[in-house]
Amino acid sequence: MDFVQDSLFNGSRFRILAVVDNYSKKCLGLVVGKSLKGRDVAEQLEQIKLMENCVPERIQCDNGSEFISKEVDKWAYENGTTLDFSRPGKPTDNPYVESFNGKFRDEWLSVNWFLALEDADEKIEIWKWDYNHFRPHSSLGDLSPEEFINLQSNIPETLI
Repeated sequence: MDFVQDSLFNGSRFRILAVVDNYSKKCLGLVVGKSLKGRDVAEQLEQIKLMENCVPERIQCDNGSEFISKEVDKWAYENGTTLDFSRPGKPTDNPYVESFNGKFRDEWLSVNWFLALEDADEKIEIWKWDYNHFRPHSSLGDLSPEEFINLQSNIPETLI
């Protein structure tokens, strides 16, 4: 998980929390807000846990104040999740989310104007749906994340 910054049409800045599954490449969450805190990160992780019906063993993130917060640490501890922090100044420690952020910026943020946070949230949710359901990934055999997940769930356990 990581943050991406952008601005509204009037120059007002906002942030987006991006949560991506490294295995399936599925975008699990894109949270838009002016000032996102550790509490917001923990709430998003809880929402993802409930929606996906699973808990990650490990979460890669940088050392941002939102990720080293008491709220995120508590959520990770209560859910048995290890927080794997990148070394300071080493975005290559978390290459999947960095790659995702680049695609997200190039394909959506840089080509759209956002009138308000609500407008940004609605438009970003559309991009997330398209990314998860239709965008092929070469690392997934040119399947979308959802196609890849569905294929994996149809493989008998004895073959995995």
